[in-house]
Amino acid sequence: MNPNKALWEKGDFTKIAGFMRESGDALVESLGVEPSMKVLDLGCGDGTTALPLAKRGADVTGVDIALNLVAAGNVRAKEAGLGNVRFQEGDACDLRGIDDDSYDLSISIFGAMFAPKPDAVAKELVRVTKPGGRIVMGNWIPGDPTSFISKLLKISTAYAPPPPEGFISPMTWGVESSIIERFEGAGVPADRVKMDRDTFYFKSDDKSPETFIELFRDYYGPTMNAYAAAAANGKVDELHTQLVDLANSDNAAGDGKTSIGATFMRVTVGV
Repeated sequence: MNPNKALWEKGDFTKIAGFMRESGDALVESLGVEPSMKVLDLGCGDGTTALPLAKRGADVTGVDIALNLVAAGNVRAKEAGLGNVRFQEGDACDLRGIDDDSYDLSISIFGAMFAPKPDAVAKELVRVTKPGGRIVMGNWIPGDPTSFISKLLKISTAYAPPPPEGFISPMTWGVESSIIERFEGAGVPADRVKMDRDTFYFKSDDKSPETFIELFRDYYGPTMNAYAAAAANGKVDELHTQLVDLANSDNAAGDGKTSIGATFMRVTVGV
């Protein structure tokens, strides 16, 4: 099996996505989506941005490598009565079956950044987006002290098994020079690539930061691997304590609620 597919089907990201709905909707609101638009949501998960896009009238295709998330997205769309969004399996490195110049807007929010071939991802995003259209990515920034996810992944990586030979860190999608280089390689001039820092919030009124970390431990593929490696070395309690301390220190809510902000790189590309 494709290792990236195995990683994301290992857990169940829907358990964590529940904390992301409010920010997903706010991000979509900022995109200026019009009902006539055809939109690709790449690495869509179970629809945190795809469903808000469809609710605003866009014709949306959600693509994800994990079949369990594709199935969950289709269930959510049906329950919401949305006939203008569909979810399908696909690889961000090779969007076979999707024609050139198909979409007015192609987005990927913390999704395609985890695909193993970033240059191929940039080329595919450009290929399937119509001339005059836009690409919007949300990517975590390496080493950012204001980003909860960046810090969580940094801690987890210290306990995880070493990456395979040739591995390119997904966090390089948060580095300006790498972003420009990849889209230039896909034929987009640097002056058509805009980068801004933005903030995404993980929120819950009935789940604590400790529960949030337990969900990462039990359902988020990269963190699951880190816990497994830590357990093999007798360090699972050490890892868990670090992550719970991080979540509590970054939490802006009280009384068992969660509100954790995470800075990310918002990339807008004019095709």
